[in-house]
Amino acid sequence: MFLSERFATKDAGVLAGAAIAATTTLGIGTAATNHNTRHPLITATMAATAHRMSGGRYAFGLGRGFGMLFDLMGVPQVTSAQLEDAIGIYRSLWHGEAVVGHDGPAGTYPYLSQDSSFDEDIPVMMMAIGDKTLQLAGRIADAVVLHTFFADETLARAVATIRDSAERAGRDPASIRVWSVLATVEDSIPEEARLRKLVGRLATYMQGYGAVLVEANGWDPADLERFRSDSLVQGYPGAFDAIGTVEELTHLRDEVLPAHWLKASATGSAEACARRVLDQFDNGADSVILHGATPAELAPVVEAWSAIRPTERFAGLPTNPGHMAP
Repeated sequence: MFLSERFATKDAGVLAGAAIAATTTLGIGTAATNHNTRHPLITATMAATAHRMSGGRYAFGLGRGFGMLFDLMGVPQVTSAQLEDAIGIYRSLWHGEAVVGHDGPAGTYPYLSQDSSFDEDIPVMMMAIGDKTLQLAGRIADAVVLHTFFADETLARAVATIRDSAERAGRDPASIRVWSVLATVEDSIPEEARLRKLVGRLATYMQGYGAVLVEANGWDPADLERFRSDSLVQGYPGAFDAIGTVEELTHLRDEVLPAHWLKASATGSAEACARRVLDQFDNGADSVILHGATPAELAPVVEAWSAIRPTERFAGLPTNPGHMAP
């Protein structure tokens, strides 16, 4: 289970604690929080607590977030240098080291310490879209969670970028677990919900960081400009996946968003969705997140997947989503 975070009723630490308390064998990952919204000692404590409570089933995930939102919140935008610095601080603390006189991209900290007896193996996952973040993840992360609506060729290219970067850094490229994130909207879900989960979600991403996703996929920037200049999109008062009406979402699907953008997903029958999961593995992913639907809504897809799942391919994969080997 991967837990996202939004600044309303989705706090990463609370959600992780609830998932840990309700389960005994489930792997749990934060995907994602941001290093700049909490003091590093508080973040490290959150992850260490989840790690201990879960018996090692928890993986900690970081992303870049929305620059515009951070400007409004009055916190610094996230940079690669900050991410690398913050991860270094967390890992030092988790291994019982004190951080003394730190002055780096992630901030200035005279003295940070958790417990000198700590030697905690907490994997760090990074969320990545663009090449620079993919390369950074290959250098320093234990696992990588890619973005929803990656075309198949984009997925293959992203996996190659991660593994090439790891090899250049002297790491074993196969030691990094790469997760594809597949928007999965099966036909039995009611039409309005399908529109919201597919069209609304993609349109919301385009509202927030469309240029990054378009560039990653090699899509035509003119299509993004057409989306942005649409009279419905201009000045829209919120996220399309939250408040979009059926009429608005239908307009976006039929007249604004290119069809091939929406095809970077799993739709149709449960069997068709299950086959799209196989596509992700064929393009280099180690594991797949079914994104955008509830467990009950995904049940038909999971059942169809069980019929075609190549069990031997996943033998030995650990429960913890941030680990590639036990």
